[in-house]
Amino acid sequence: MSSEEDSDSEQEELELDVEQFEGLSPDSTTSSSESVPEDPLSVELILESLEGVTAERDDFRDSLQRLQAEFENFRRRSAQESEQRISAGVSRLAEALLPVLDACDAAEVQGLSDVEPIQTALIAVLSKAGLARMEVLGAPFDPNHHEAMSFETGEGNEQIVAEELRSGYLWAGVVLRPAMVKVREQ
Repeated sequence: MSSEEDSDSEQEELELDVEQFEGLSPDSTTSSSESVPEDPLSVELILESLEGVTAERDDFRDSLQRLQAEFENFRRRSAQESEQRISAGVSRLAEALLPVLDACDAAEVQGLSDVEPIQTALIAVLSKAGLARMEVLGAPFDPNHHEAMSFETGEGNEQIVAEELRSGYLWAGVVLRPAMVKVREQ
């Protein structure tokens, strides 16, 4: 082939059917996949959109932080309530065992030494859990810690515990059972 023939064939290939495209604007000749949007995004619209997304992100972050704080508070509250329930259950058990300690005290007063190891072991276990026996002899009378069973008048204005009739106990510093006492004025 000659170079003339090549240029003729190229011309034929490149010739456009003008009638086919008459009446179309130059922009309409592009394919739909390559279409250019009619309103290109302006910088202001992009900034507004970015501000909206940023505000939404901040709202979500604040909500998440609130939820995390609420969950931590719930966990802490649940742990405290659980500890309180356990402590209350153990204190009820200790209170139920106080008549056994009273029986051991009565046996000791009667001179029976066979119950002493049981009493010692029981007091040791309950003491580790928070039980403490009140020391009341010679102490000023306190109606929150003592239950007065009898009262002797005397010369003074001060009321003190003269005799302990039944032991009183504290559980973790709180009165579990008040001591039954005989009170005298001095």
